[in-house]
Amino acid sequence: MSTQTWGERVDSADWDAVAGELDEFGGALLPQLLTVDEAAGIRDLYVEDGLFRSTVDMARHRFGDGQYRYLKSPYPEPVEQLKQALYPRLLPIARDWWARLGRPTPWPDTLDEWLTQCHDAGQTKSTAIILRYGRGDWNALHRDLYGDLVFPLQVVINLNEPGVDHTGGEFLLVEQRPRAQSRGTSTQLPLGHGYVFTTRDRPVRSARGWSAAPVRHGVSAVRSGERHTLALVFHDAA
Repeated sequence: MSTQTWGERVDSADWDAVAGELDEFGGALLPQLLTVDEAAGIRDLYVEDGLFRSTVDMARHRFGDGQYRYLKSPYPEPVEQLKQALYPRLLPIARDWWARLGRPTPWPDTLDEWLTQCHDAGQTKSTAIILRYGRGDWNALHRDLYGDLVFPLQVVINLNEPGVDHTGGEFLLVEQRPRAQSRGTSTQLPLGHGYVFTTRDRPVRSARGWSAAPVRHGVSAVRSGERHTLALVFHDAA
């Protein structure tokens, strides 16, 4: 069992390498942020109705197949602590990206200050999500925007063991390149590991210097078993 705090696990990442992967591919694998027992504990929360503000049936809304639930705030300790630890690590990357694109960088130094800005703008709904997929379920390509105020990076954590609890269910990124065909990547996330990726768009080199490449994400079809993930979005919803 790991004796590291959630913050220490976040800090253990090679953040220069993570920034480089994000610049090259729009996504990057993070270290194991949750132990096996912690991941199981979060999976078990899924049936606790009182912890969630909303449940979404994906097929009903043509989002794919499967189900996800928005956790109420305040979040369970692992969720809150991971968000608090990840935000200051992601912030320099976000500011650098928006500076390259000539955009203002509205994000303050702490997550609490940023969420206060979201709430003042009417984005008051919690956005941490637990997703559940069974055999044949999948998630359509999309972007988690939720309002005018958006943080350009987010993190997903796999709560199951690929190849043991499920097959298939790779995490997908599709990037629309300037004046070119779209580029796709797929990543199988190890149990408890995080994956940081582009929320909306990101800077890519172009003939004019830097252009914004829109990015969408999704999940390929689960071929067998069951897959749960924890999604951490760093802005709240309108």
